[in-house]
Amino acid sequence: MVAAVAAAAVAATSECEIMNIVELLDPAAIEADLKSSTKDELLEEMTDVLLRAMPELNRDEVVAVLREREQLGSTGIGEGVAIPHGKLKSLDRLVLAFGRSRSGVDFDSMDGKPAHLFFLLLASEDSVSVHLKTLARISKLLKDAGVREMLLEADSAAEIYQIISEQEAA
Repeated sequence: MVAAVAAAAVAATSECEIMNIVELLDPAAIEADLKSSTKDELLEEMTDVLLRAMPELNRDEVVAVLREREQLGSTGIGEGVAIPHGKLKSLDRLVLAFGRSRSGVDFDSMDGKPAHLFFLLLASEDSVSVHLKTLARISKLLKDAGVREMLLEADSAAEIYQIISEQEAA
């Protein structure tokens, strides 16, 4: 399913190039050992991870936006991947966080399997094209089983950042 999501969104990437994931991902917004056991806990924990790099954001507003989006349909895209995302009026740019859960979280994924790798993406309310292109870029990165495996096996947040950076450069 990750491949299908990537293929469906790649059409949006042909017009102009977006920033690399590592240009959007502050190393402080990476958590290599998420503790959450439920989807709702995960949305809160990933928000807290993002707030390490963006403390000016309103935690309650971010969590509410993510919950709203999940009510429309799960952002668990399968193959152990979820990309919770939403839009905020207060943002003027894309912001990104990454988290890994070794035990996995039931995220109502399309394939029914727990999610282990999470990218949280927030965009401004008027963002459409760049938001979709970034989702496509993340999906493309994570459709590679080898990349998913490397991220699952990484020893630290720093190693996760390095893997993402190297894969973006490839």
